[in-house]
Amino acid sequence: MTPPGVISTSVGRWRVDRWRGSASEAHGEPWPSTPNPAVRLVAASRPALVLGSTQPLEVVDVAAAESHEVSVVRRRSGGGAVLVGTGDLVWVDVFVPAADALWDRDVGRATHWLGQAWVDAATILGADADWHDGPLLAGPWSPLVCFAGLGPGEVRIAGAKVVGISQRRTRAGTLLQCAALLRWDPASILGVLGLDGAARSRAERDLAGVAVGIADVGTSGGDMRGPTAGAVEDAFLHGLSTL
Repeated sequence: MTPPGVISTSVGRWRVDRWRGSASEAHGEPWPSTPNPAVRLVAASRPALVLGSTQPLEVVDVAAAESHEVSVVRRRSGGGAVLVGTGDLVWVDVFVPAADALWDRDVGRATHWLGQAWVDAATILGADADWHDGPLLAGPWSPLVCFAGLGPGEVRIAGAKVVGISQRRTRAGTLLQCAALLRWDPASILGVLGLDGAARSRAERDLAGVAVGIADVGTSGGDMRGPTAGAVEDAFLHGLSTL
């Protein structure tokens, strides 16, 4: 049964749930009870700083988060912190059952097909993207901020990261959590992290060019406003429909 407030449809063999609520509620949702692959398009109803599974709470400036009305949430997949609910990224959860042809026991390869799907979506939107076919590339700030490093399958535009992917694996399958940037402003996330003034200024300089939003680069059609969140979701689903 579809939970209240969720619009459930399908694209090809994929179940698609359009879900709106708090980031805490979204991360508390159970995995899809389906033998088929599924997608959850999450619209966070208010801003939240989502920590990776191993990040300590001490990385957060709790007072700053409270003053900016940013809740602090922990996901069960790894990686650095992501700021959601500000309108600056598209949040997509992808579930692949263990029996599915797309599932891969190799953690490093498990995201490759998904990276290609995001590249295909970027192509539909008029952007020239590529996905990272290699090991984790860590930067000095990547233990803190998701978009400061580059993992297998993650996507770049002109060398700057645009889609981050984390994963959680159980016997049932793999949950791949994607954050696709519409706009990138490192000051937004750094403002709620526990850094002193000098470190925050240094991080803001260092992170300015490591990521990019797809809306920041416009489209091949000449619309420099770039695509909306809905357009990014539609382009991604279009690519999934053949998988």
